[in-house]
Amino acid sequence: MATPATADALPIAHGENRVAFQGMDWLAYQQMKALLNERTRARLTYDRGTLEITMPSELHEFYARLIERFIVILVVELGMKIKTLGSTTLDREDLERGAEPDNGYYIQNQSRVAGRPINLDTDPPPDLVVEVDINHTDIDKNALYAAMGVPEFWRFNGKVWRIYQLRDSAYRECDRSPTFPSIAKDDLYQFLTACQQDEVEAELNLRSWLRESLQQS
Repeated sequence: MATPATADALPIAHGENRVAFQGMDWLAYQQMKALLNERTRARLTYDRGTLEITMPSELHEFYARLIERFIVILVVELGMKIKTLGSTTLDREDLERGAEPDNGYYIQNQSRVAGRPINLDTDPPPDLVVEVDINHTDIDKNALYAAMGVPEFWRFNGKVWRIYQLRDSAYRECDRSPTFPSIAKDDLYQFLTACQQDEVEAELNLRSWLRESLQQS
C-alpha cells in the first residue's frame, strides 16, 4: 500500500470496562446473559465458572468494526465467500464455555452453513474469530477458543495484531493469516491509521491496492 504505517502510528487506546464474577454455574450464566442482552450492549464471556462482562468503549468499537471491514474487503477482492456472525453467542455447554466475540466468520466452511442458523452441536466452529481486548481480561481467550476448535484467532490490543493458528489443540502465533497469506500485519495497521482521517478513502485505497496486487501476481 502507498504509505508505510506501523502499530506506533495508532492512537493511545482507551479500553473497555470489565467486571468478572467467579463461581457461576452454567444456568446462572444463561440467566445473566438473557437479562443483560435484553437491556445492555454488554458482551459476555464464560469459562468454567468465571463470567466476564465487558462494556466496549468507543475506540474498541471503532477497531472492531474496521477490522471487520478489512476482512470483508479482503474476502470480496480475493474472490472468497463469507458468512458473518458478528457477536453471535458461541455457547458450548459440554465445554462449560461461551463467548460473544467481536467478530466471527465462516470463510472456508461458508458453504456448509450458508442460508441457515448455525448449530454448534453439529456445525463446525467459525473459521475465524476476532477479539479486540484493549484492557486486561480475566479470561484466557486463547484457551477458550482453542477448546472450541476455532482454527484461526485474531487478537488486537489497540496497538498490536496477533494471529493464532490452531495446531494440535493449541494456538501458535504466526506472522501471517492462514486465511489471507498475502496480507502483512502492516497492511492492517496502515488501514486503521488511514481510517482515523477518512474511512471511505482508506477503503477505496485498500481495494485499489488489492486489485493492483492481484493483477501483478
